[in-house]
Amino acid sequence: MIGRSILFSEMRPDPSWEDRFNTWYHEDHIPVRMVLEGFEGAQRYRSKSDENYLVVYDMTSMEALKTPGYEKLKADPSDETKWMLKNVSNFTRYLGTEIGRHGDVEGAIEAPLVFTAMFNVPDEEKADFDAWMTDDHLPILMENKDWMAVRRFELSVAEPTPFNRLAIHYLAGDEVLSSPERERARGTDWRNRLAERQWFQGGQYKGFNRYGTRYLAL
Repeated sequence: MIGRSILFSEMRPDPSWEDRFNTWYHEDHIPVRMVLEGFEGAQRYRSKSDENYLVVYDMTSMEALKTPGYEKLKADPSDETKWMLKNVSNFTRYLGTEIGRHGDVEGAIEAPLVFTAMFNVPDEEKADFDAWMTDDHLPILMENKDWMAVRRFELSVAEPTPFNRLAIHYLAGDEVLSSPERERARGTDWRNRLAERQWFQGGQYKGFNRYGTRYLAL
């Protein structure tokens, strides 16, 4: 089963030690978390638009970040972890609790491509935004069989940009992003009304290719 909370983080290594960075991720950073209480899986990605790497950790809940094991790991990291965190660039950290899932998430979790959308929605407009997603936007997108699944999150930690909504779209391939369904979903009256909002215009969209195989809790 896939948990209902995530840790979503990007980092960029220098090309001169990119291999060392990936070795650290695969042999240190992910494995030491997969043995901790509350961590259920992890998947890495590579950005389609820049040199960033992304990891998405799936957790049963945010309580996974409060266990003695995780607190010890954060307080006493390996020397290689200390070096990496000191030297990587473009570091981001987002913690989210799932507020909706659409489609066969369990079957789509290893999709070859994810497309992410983040917004900082004012409190008074969250209900309208969430309803637009569930009642207007996503039903149209998912008429395309290659729009495999979507997970929506409320973000409680957002660094460095203060977004509070994240959607992760699991896609079968790039072509779905130029599909008739997406064009139609982006042209509804509801979406056009939201698009006039400054906060909506400040949304962040990004595509990532799956990088490596999925890790599961040990």
